[in-house]
Amino acid sequence: MSQSILVTHDGAVLDPDVPYLHADDLAAVRGDGVFETLLVRDGRARNVGRHLARLEKSAEALDLPAPDLARWRTAITTGQRVWAEKNGRATEGLMRIVYSRGRESAPVGQAAPRERAETGITRESNEATAYLTVGPVAEKVATVRAEGTRVITLDRGYSVDLAARAPWQLLGAKTLSYATNMAAQRYAASQGADDVIYVSSEGQVLESPRSTVVALHGDTLSTPPVENGVLPGTTQQALFAAAESEGLETAIRPLRVADLIVADGVWLISSVTLATRVRALNGYEMPAPAREADFAALVEKAVDAD
Repeated sequence: MSQSILVTHDGAVLDPDVPYLHADDLAAVRGDGVFETLLVRDGRARNVGRHLARLEKSAEALDLPAPDLARWRTAITTGQRVWAEKNGRATEGLMRIVYSRGRESAPVGQAAPRERAETGITRESNEATAYLTVGPVAEKVATVRAEGTRVITLDRGYSVDLAARAPWQLLGAKTLSYATNMAAQRYAASQGADDVIYVSSEGQVLESPRSTVVALHGDTLSTPPVENGVLPGTTQQALFAAAESEGLETAIRPLRVADLIVADGVWLISSVTLATRVRALNGYEMPAPAREADFAALVEKAVDAD
């Protein structure tokens, strides 16, 4: 069994079975924070630069203090090293970076005395909470990578112009407030599906709760624009860069469900699952792409290039 890892923003390696958060941490009681999920493969976290850039933008959207990216890189290096030492370089890991506003009793920006937690880590009680964990990749990940997934579309409940009109909605930020996403996936399971693709009130394709939608039409890969309120996909960005180097065309453009139905292939792209082919959409069995193995290899190349 894989051994999980807990590393603080200061680079301290702690016992992952010893409680670390205070009960009133705003991550737990409000979801007031941001996170990133990275794949650890062959002893190395992948796509680090893009993930930290997105962490910085998400923190800015929530008015969190600007994250110290150099310290995060040090913590990531420590986390991936300890993971490989305890579990072997060949064992894939899921690294999760968490950055919250801290304690409700003394949130960031308020004066508070220093304290020493039971973990032995000294910090200001009004500091942001910042740590990362590394744990095993779920067994189902290998299955969906190989077999694909059955998806239904669900109404996200807003227009594509909401992100511009209401920045406080935090669309496009990777926040800890994931209850709605989890509810959508449970609803999908109750309908006999594995996952969800959200659509806007106009019927435009947005994203999956934990993935970016990418469609292939001929030699062109397309994905919805982030201006529509979708999270910028780190793996999608790496994929498009790799695709362009291979002579494929890429496009950021509005997509509708009909565009997915007629596509030569549709995938859900994410940092850990990588490429999951949509093999059924709203009950319609999608034909297997002619170059499915080539696409999967391109995603692997994109992730390994970082």
